[in-house]
Amino acid sequence: MQDAPLWQPDAHRLAAAHLTAFTRLAETAFDQALPDYHSLWQASCERPDRFWSLVWDYTGVIGNKGQTLLSDPEDMLRARFFPDAALNYAENMLRRHDDGLAIAFWGEDKVKREMPWQALSALVSQLQQALAGAGVQQGDRVAGFMPNMPETIAAMLAAASLGAIWTSCSPDFGVDGALDRFGQTEPVVLFCPDGYWYNGKPVEIRDKVVRLAEGLASVRKVVVVPYLDNASAFAAAVPKAVSLEAFTAPYLAGPLTFARVPFNHPLFILYSSGTTGKPKCIVHGHGGTLLQHLKEHQLHGDIHAGDRLFYFTTCGWMMWNWLASGLGTGATLLLYDGSPFTAGGRILWDYAQAYRCTHFGTSAKYIDGLRKLELEPIRHWSLTELRALFSTGSPLTPESFEWVYRAIKADLNLASISGGTDIVSCFALGCPTLPVYRGELQCRGLGMAVEIRDEHGQPVVGKKGELVCTRPFPSMPVGFWNDPQGEKYRSAYFSRFDGIWCHGDYAEITAHNGVIIYGRSDAVLNPGGVRIGTAEIYRQVEAFEEVLESLAIGQRWQDDERVVLFVRLREGYRLDEGLTQRIRDRIRKGASPRHMPARVIQVADIPRTLSGKIVELAVKNVIHGEPVNNLSALANPEALRLFENLPQLQH
Repeated sequence: MQDAPLWQPDAHRLAAAHLTAFTRLAETAFDQALPDYHSLWQASCERPDRFWSLVWDYTGVIGNKGQTLLSDPEDMLRARFFPDAALNYAENMLRRHDDGLAIAFWGEDKVKREMPWQALSALVSQLQQALAGAGVQQGDRVAGFMPNMPETIAAMLAAASLGAIWTSCSPDFGVDGALDRFGQTEPVVLFCPDGYWYNGKPVEIRDKVVRLAEGLASVRKVVVVPYLDNASAFAAAVPKAVSLEAFTAPYLAGPLTFARVPFNHPLFILYSSGTTGKPKCIVHGHGGTLLQHLKEHQLHGDIHAGDRLFYFTTCGWMMWNWLASGLGTGATLLLYDGSPFTAGGRILWDYAQAYRCTHFGTSAKYIDGLRKLELEPIRHWSLTELRALFSTGSPLTPESFEWVYRAIKADLNLASISGGTDIVSCFALGCPTLPVYRGELQCRGLGMAVEIRDEHGQPVVGKKGELVCTRPFPSMPVGFWNDPQGEKYRSAYFSRFDGIWCHGDYAEITAHNGVIIYGRSDAVLNPGGVRIGTAEIYRQVEAFEEVLESLAIGQRWQDDERVVLFVRLREGYRLDEGLTQRIRDRIRKGASPRHMPARVIQVADIPRTLSGKIVELAVKNVIHGEPVNNLSALANPEALRLFENLPQLQH
């Protein structure tokens, strides 16, 4: 941490910020002086009912708020925001109907399209009617095995408009990974592309979609979206499939209708990383998602109507849902699908310049990749209208903070943000009215009562500990799918500290009231800022006859994390180059390319608990030279010695 800020907003930016206007409104509404951001944050946490009601009003939410703002405010598990409200997320996204640009789309450098607001509404109208014609009703699930393209946004909005539930992952997922997700949530309609572009090459997925369609008994219709201009032929080869054109052809675009639903009516099902089994299915509601995203976009991101919002994401990451919500502020979405390093890493900056991007979102890993390419956007592109750069997925290193200001733009709100799929939003964010300090997230989110607790459960400042949230907030999950008593939900977030949300991040609050994230405090892998569940790797590896069991951990490596896989083989087998490559290929195809280990290492034994569970965190501690606590809980603690000072992990 350094006391000299890397950036401070000038008087013009302060005066024009949403947050400045909101603070003046809050002073009147709350009848108290709010001289700085921290005082506003404290007020927002002390009385979440009045704060979130003011967010509703300031952002112009369409719907009926109802009389009760928050029930059971002292109990996070029982608390309910706006229990009498009626609204629809899609109605709030589609408030514009003019000929301005709603969405631009680049599929690498192969496909470039634009969709005005009128065209978006027309497509949503046709899809809404077609889904209803296919029997989709409130509460049904509609799934997207889709790239990040305009039709994906439209399909999601059409499903939401009916009160159906949208769930998605990207088409680079393996069949097993997709079935682990959609198999639990049982969608009735599945959207997929006829392939996609990656690294300049078309990727064929027909066989994968055939297996997916055959494996999902719940699916009544597969809708094939054209991307490689082969939708009709693709649909003819897939069970229950029809092209998008054929699906919507019977319906003329007309005025949209919206089913206004309760505040907590399910909108999205997102998926955890699957660390200890199949991914958890995390349900988020219409109202909480909408309010939280509008707050983050407007008050923290300072996004205004007409701004151009870009985020590099796939449909398997919550940042896709976050990006889509930019429509609710009237921003133009800049969608991109494919490799971010197409054209030697120039493609995203070509895109940003072409559309005068105002808000550019990416991952810390991408910024590190640009550094290694020695590509400095400030030298090659005009980024005069770029006001904010968002970074998430993994902690942004202090060196990358400095590099952004030197190599991208000096006058820029660099907003490193952190939250998760669990809350479809953020606990710590940027702030357009605060300075940026090296290595720090600028602030805790408004309405998010975030503290850091030490090992004794006491709040600490300036020390590392567990990130917790002590008061209810609207985007807490409605629950987990197929968890009727809420047991999995309570275990996931409320088992560490009674009645307090524990997020599983290892973090610190700084002297500036900023936040430093040190990574996950559990066993989730995080290479390149992409959270990965070990169970998804084990499923692929242990299908090999040669493999008895395996263990995957994340090794801190070159300001990032790399996946290391340890395997215990059956007697008589050894790990040669051929088996190593087959293991990596199986993981890539069955899970995803992101799951592939950087190192595969044979070991004679793997440590486990007395109940037979392997202990990933203990191994992770050993390879980093850190102490292992509670050895008495292990059935074979001597096995830990096998992981000490391994030469394969030194390069």
